Amino acid sequence: MSQVLEQSIQINATATVVERCISDLALMHRWLNPVLRCEPVGEAWSTDVGSKSRFIIQIPLLKPTLNSVVVERQPGLVVWEFQGFFQGRDRWECQPTEKGTLLINRFEYDIPNPLVSWGFNTFAASWTKEDMQAQLRRLKRVAEEQQ
Repeated sequence: MSQVLEQSIQINATATVVERCISDLALMHRWLNPVLRCEPVGEAWSTDVGSKSRFIIQIPLLKPTLNSVVVERQPGLVVWEFQGFFQGRDRWECQPTEKGTLLINRFEYDIPNPLVSWGFNTFAASWTKEDMQAQLRRLKRVAEEQQ
């Protein structure tokens, strides 16, 4: 059964600028949680459909990794599908508004291993939701600096 965490934030920057903060790896690393690294799988970073990457949680020794692939891409929209200890999708959508952009992040996931699922729901689900909110605030700062 999938679980969903959805957050949004109003950003005083154009949808093009906000999208660049999501699709440019150097900008992305300015707002991602510092314990999370993202790297391309293959020659170069891309958010084109079919592009692969891995998200690595920088926990000493363990370094849990989510392998992802871009499954949907339109102007203002990037959807990563991932496999690993989580299975699901991370959707980033930029909706232009009068004052800039409404950015919506929808994280839909399933954790097939019952023990990992229990551990995540017990210890990490609330932290993940808070971290998503913090990431959006950091992304807002980065985008507004670029505007």
